[in-house]
Order: sequence, then C-alpha cells, then structure tokens
Amino acid sequence: MLRKSATGFGGVALAGLLGQSDARSVESETNPFAAKQTHFDAKARSVIFLYMDGGVSQVDSFDPKPRLDEENGKPFPSKIEPTQFNNIGNTLASPWKFKQYGECGTPVSDLFPHTARHVDDMAVVRSMVSNFPEHTNANYFLHTGHGQQGRPGMGAWFGYGLGTECQDLPHYVILNGGLIPPGGLDNFGSGFLPASYQGSVFANSDPPVADIKRREASADLQRRKLELIRKLDHRTLDRYDYDDQIESAITNYELAARMQLAVPELMDLAEETRQTQEAYGMYDEFKNTATFGRQCLIARRLVERGVRFIQLTCAGGNGDRWDQHGNLKDGHTKNAKSVDQPIAALLADLKERGLLETTLVLWSGEFGRTPFAQGSDGRDHNPFGFSLWLAGGGVKGGTIYGATDEFGYKVVENKVEIHDLHATMLHLFGMDHEKLTYRFSGRDMRLTDVHGHVIHDILS
Repeated sequence: MLRKSATGFGGVALAGLLGQSDARSVESETNPFAAKQTHFDAKARSVIFLYMDGGVSQVDSFDPKPRLDEENGKPFPSKIEPTQFNNIGNTLASPWKFKQYGECGTPVSDLFPHTARHVDDMAVVRSMVSNFPEHTNANYFLHTGHGQQGRPGMGAWFGYGLGTECQDLPHYVILNGGLIPPGGLDNFGSGFLPASYQGSVFANSDPPVADIKRREASADLQRRKLELIRKLDHRTLDRYDYDDQIESAITNYELAARMQLAVPELMDLAEETRQTQEAYGMYDEFKNTATFGRQCLIARRLVERGVRFIQLTCAGGNGDRWDQHGNLKDGHTKNAKSVDQPIAALLADLKERGLLETTLVLWSGEFGRTPFAQGSDGRDHNPFGFSLWLAGGGVKGGTIYGATDEFGYKVVENKVEIHDLHATMLHLFGMDHEKLTYRFSGRDMRLTDVHGHVIHDILS
C-alpha cells in the first residue's frame, strides 16, 4: 500500500525506516544493470565459464591414477555404485600419459599440452562432487544450484547482485558454439528474478542475435517508434508504481536498441591481428578448434567491454560432447583438440593485457567419468569425484586442492560441492553468498540455497 501511495514516496519512507534504502536504489529500479555496491572488496570483475558439456574424465585430464595402469583390464576391485547405464566393464587405464608442468609441477595429461603451460595460474580442484548422475539435472545443478529447472542461472545472480560495467551489451552472454547443454535454455534463465537478468545467447552465425538488425526504413523512424513505446510503457509503469515485468520489457527494448550498434562492433574481428587470430586457432583445419577459438577471442573482447558473465558452450560439427560412453580415445581427443589451443590463447591474452587479474576463468563439466569401462572402451557418468580448474580473478595459481581415491572414483579429501563453488565465485566478486538473496514465495532465495562454504585455500 505504501509503495502505491503518493506515487511511491510512502515506499521510499518505509525502506528508510527499515534500513533497506541500499537494497534497491532509485537508480537500480530504473536501471537494473547499474553497478552495485559489493559486501566487501572484490578481486574479480568478470567471469568466463568454459563449459565442458558432457563431463570430462578426471582420470584422463587432471587427476592421474597409476593404480589404473596396474589394474587395467581386470575386474574393478572396489565397490561400484549404480551408474547411468550399468554396463560395467573392467578397470580402464588412461590412454594418455601425464607430465608435470610449470614451477608448481601440476600434472596434466597429453590431452591438454597447450592449457598445461598455464598451470601456474590455475587452481585445480580434484574433489568436486555432484548430486546428480544424469546430464539434465546435473546441468541445472551446476548452472543454477538446483537440480530442477526454473531457477536463475549463475549469470543471472551475478547480474542481480553486481550489475554490470557495460550498458550496451547484456550482462550475461552465452556464446553458443553449436551445442546447447541438456536442459536447454533453462540453464541460462532468470527464474524468479526479473526477466532482464536472463542470459542472452549469441549464435555462431550472422547475425549472432536474432532480430538485431534494424528493419525500419530509417534510424530516425526506429528512434521515434522506440520513444513512443517507452512513453507508453512508462505511463503503464506509473499506473502500477513498480512492476518487474514492465520494467524488464522497458530495459530489454532499450538494451536491444543499443546492441544494434554494439554487437556488430563486438563481432567484427578485423581489428584483431592475423597473429592473434592464429594463436586462438581460428584458422585451424579442424572446424571445432576454429569455432571455439573465435568464441574465446570474443569472450576476451566482452571482458574488455565490461560484460559481467560470459559462458562458452562446446562446438557442434565434427565433434561431440565430452560424453564418451564408448570410443573414449577418439571422442576425448577430438574434444580436447577443439578447446586446448583456444583456451591457452585466451589465458595468455588475458594475462598479457592485464585482464586475468580481474577475470575469473572457470573450466568444468557437470560431473566426471568412471575409472572402469562402460563396455570395453567408454566411461560412464561419475558424480562421486571429478576435477575442474579456476584461474585469475583472485585464485591462487599453482594449486591442487582435494583428492579422490587411488582409482579416481570417489572423493576422499576436501570434498567440494557445487554450492561451495558458487559461494567461492561470489566471494571473489565481493559478495557474501548468504546475503545475496531475493524474496520469492515467502522465502529469501539464494544461489547456494541453504548450503555452501567458501574454499579459502584456493584463494590468493
């Protein structure tokens, strides 16, 4: 009642009485993307989430297990939990060799010779677990902190809590290389948050955003149409004081108009040197390397423009997800070739430009793979222990955190849950995950639900 009385001044007074004036300033009501006050000093300003769709095998990438070589081809000697397909084969050694890299000596398999050169900037977490063994629910859990669809994605929470430093591009951008993960666009949705915070998908095509090109005969005609829409929307908004849906519609119209100039400039790589593009693998004969390389270069350009949260999806085409239930060696080799050189170039480029210090790079799938075979030459889903890595943005480089058992099957030291990952990411951005809430359905909702602990040991 107070919000609607006296054109909202009653609500302003009430907010002051309750000490909530900082919860939603006038500026943040009229511009939901305005930069917002953090709970404490932030170390990171942008996220690049390199999403490895399908689940990379930890024992073939960042968690070497010599015991698998000893037991290769023999029945698995430990208790086996139910798997996705229950087609249990024998113990399966990694087809790849591991080497130590960097001053820290972190071991990385031959799948990632380029990325491995950057381990001194990376914290490898070997003790991740998931609550779900199936792609769709595990994806929702990784992206939204909840195993069912309908919750806000990570990027939506970051936009809601922090705003953005870029007003001409969405705060939350998904660079789609061709494979939207199982669970679909709900992984990137705004859920119960206002619709302005949902992710915007940029396709690997021209135009990258649907309907971004002007259709009116002239820019002046479009400007006058948008001005009329703005007046009508604000007239409705004044009638109902504040309405999330109307405010989101106004915001999205205005942002779309600014994007008509900003997106073509963003996607035009003519100003990037041939040397830079080659470093990212954009001229590689393998199509997926070129596709992912372009995504990585655009991700760097988005960071330079102040975009808050950027996610890359795997490339479609002559490769597949990291979901090798069979033909492990061929499938993981192709997927690694798709991403290894571009990721290494991205890390090097960010560091050279002084951006890695404030850019948090996350590399992860939704779960890992079993140390025993599915059939004869595949690996099934494994939510009981897997690896990911983080770099930049306040992360302590050259770090290995947590451990799985001697088979790489289950976590035995410093278990890290998805809620802990989210809490740690928010912490690097100056946000207390327990205080970043949104009132919905009578409850203060959080990205981390009622869970989550910051992993201080991997922070600088």
